Amino acid sequence: MFYKKIALICLCFMSVSCAELQQVVNTLPNGQTGTGTLDIAAGLRQALDLGIDKQVSKLTQENGFYGNSMVKILLPAELQKVDKTLRDIGLGSLADEGLKVLNRAAEDAVGEATPIFVDAVKQITFADAKNILLGNNTAATSYLEGKTNTVLYSKFNPVIKNSFSKVGADQVWTNIITKYNTIPFVQKVNPDLTDYVTTEALKGVYKMIGVEEQQIRTNLSSRTTTLLQQVFALQD
Repeated sequence: MFYKKIALICLCFMSVSCAELQQVVNTLPNGQTGTGTLDIAAGLRQALDLGIDKQVSKLTQENGFYGNSMVKILLPAELQKVDKTLRDIGLGSLADEGLKVLNRAAEDAVGEATPIFVDAVKQITFADAKNILLGNNTAATSYLEGKTNTVLYSKFNPVIKNSFSKVGADQVWTNIITKYNTIPFVQKVNPDLTDYVTTEALKGVYKMIGVEEQQIRTNLSSRTTTLLQQVFALQD
């Protein structure tokens, strides 16, 4: 019966509208047996767990942020003028170090905060698992972000603050801002870098989880478990 349902769904992708496809998926069982909503939810959680394990772990390595153009933390607009001014007066190496330590703080913090993300995935019930399954290639990641971003920010912010001190980012930026603010005629700055790096680091984490989800949805070889193969076959 299960394989008949899969065949029917695959046929529907070729012959019916998205609305009709949704109606077909809604016929899947919701109980404890069979491949129903609970199994779909488990498969989506597993996809997110793989994203954390395979992709987010890369961010914790040296240059995980700094060397990855997808998630590299750049300077906020307020500090771009600081960067340019420092370079104009021959302090380019200090400007380079300022950018690097922001990314080093994110790399360090994500390593300490990974259990937070893992726990967040475990708590997701995916009551609307079917809709997520039929969503775009990063629908589960977007759902995770919408449900967890506020809570994760509050937990992640102090971790970032601690990492600033650990990697010396606070001292580097105190030096940079002090030097900049002593330059005649410039508008003084006092940015909240902890807030900025926290926000950017979280964006990077979700982006990399989404990379893995997209791989699982579009690349059969990325479905490395039976559960992933069964669940994501429904959306092929």
